[in-house]
Amino acid sequence: MKNKGLMAKLALLLATLIWGTSFVVVKDAVDIIPTAYLLAVRFSVACIVLALIFFKKLKKINREYLLHGLIIGTCLFLAYYIQTLGIEDTTPGKNAFITAAYCVMVPFMFWFINRKRPDKYNIIAAVLCLAGIGFVSLTADLTVGKGDALTLVAAVFYALHMVFIAMFSKDKDPTVLTILQFAVTAVFSWIASFMVKPIAFEITTSLATSVLYLALFATAACLLLQNVGQKYTNPSEAAIILSLESVFGVLFSILLYGEKVTPQIGVGFVLIFVAIIISETKLSFIKKSKE
Repeated sequence: MKNKGLMAKLALLLATLIWGTSFVVVKDAVDIIPTAYLLAVRFSVACIVLALIFFKKLKKINREYLLHGLIIGTCLFLAYYIQTLGIEDTTPGKNAFITAAYCVMVPFMFWFINRKRPDKYNIIAAVLCLAGIGFVSLTADLTVGKGDALTLVAAVFYALHMVFIAMFSKDKDPTVLTILQFAVTAVFSWIASFMVKPIAFEITTSLATSVLYLALFATAACLLLQNVGQKYTNPSEAAIILSLESVFGVLFSILLYGEKVTPQIGVGFVLIFVAIIISETKLSFIKKSKE
């Protein structure tokens, strides 16, 4: 059992590591290929791969699955589309940390659904997160850049995505729901790609590799690693590991993209990261150590 727990944690860590690299890969890709095309190919490939692996489960699909998949998939499409538009006008590191703010938003969205008030940890986390976003996003003239603003809007849709998953997945197969939401995201992305003005771009080996990496590893493989990892990991520990995605996002942005982190932005990153830890774990790991 100990080995299972260790392997589960390593699976989650690998998923966050891959997601951390994906911000730089997306940033490089959108400099060449339009956002809608990138997402269309990314989610089409991921959907097809998962459907082939788990094709026996697809017989569970019924009208309710399709409705819930449409709702969740719409939120996922809007989240990814707006986030990817945002990264065009900001750095991969800032995009990673501002996106991660969705973790803090989720308890407040649930408040409107189940009337359960956010606890003191959620409120503290929200204040810290808001302050962190201010440090990361506000410029010298106290305005927010377009890329950072779009990324924050994307975080709202990521939070809605998490809320709807919690609502609809109780009696559903998570793998089937995931395949359906990937399919919906792919369809909407293809529609968006035909609606935007065509832009000529060259399909190079580098671009193809980037898109396949995003589809196979940062989407399909990471989903499997997360599902397996969370099954055998304590929720608080899993939350801490998964929150490292934003840290890895900054790390790889510095190493691969050459991002410069100013003291102001650094303080913002720390505040957002601490807010995520408090919101997701309620500091249960500290209470355990004291006991």
